[in-house]
Amino acid sequence: MARDTSSIVKMSRREGYALHPRAHKVLIKRSSPPGGPKSRPSTPSQYAQQLREKQKVKRLYGLLEKQFANLMSEALSKPGPTGELLLEYLERRLDSVIYRAGFAKSRRASRQLSSHGHFKVNDVRVNVPSIRLKPGDVVELKPTSKANSYFKEIDELSPAPSEIPKWISVDRKKFKVSVSGLPKREDAEPDINEQLIVEYYSR
Repeated sequence: MARDTSSIVKMSRREGYALHPRAHKVLIKRSSPPGGPKSRPSTPSQYAQQLREKQKVKRLYGLLEKQFANLMSEALSKPGPTGELLLEYLERRLDSVIYRAGFAKSRRASRQLSSHGHFKVNDVRVNVPSIRLKPGDVVELKPTSKANSYFKEIDELSPAPSEIPKWISVDRKKFKVSVSGLPKREDAEPDINEQLIVEYYSR
């Protein structure tokens, strides 16, 4: 399965946005892009803003360029706010749901856990992080994976109920997630400007 193995900290510095929990402290100390100081326009062009927003969101969710472009193409073809549809598709991915449920420390970790087949969807073992979940779907950790030290540790770092999106319900004891609805715009990251991404692909 193709994936981006670039340094998440370097990518965070490039985007000026913490794409991973461990990047927060690094950005406080070194907020400039990697590669040393360079002469840059004081005000980025409209295209530059659109490109950086697209790159930020693509890297935040761990997609490659073709995967992201395909999602955007699908969102453009459907009725409704294109940017919100794009974020809905991203949030409904299996790896995103595992992360939102608090069963992984980061999106990268959730993608690895799902690709290694630790979870079942509707009682069927899956290893495709991009599976798009729908209302009624149930995601559950495999019984044999519950003894894994990672999940014993993650259970102690469970998120507050207010941090779990309302469109999913989580059973911490069973490592089980039930999808009861569809994510809304407020369920995605608040500091994403999806309109810039729509404009980028509408050029």
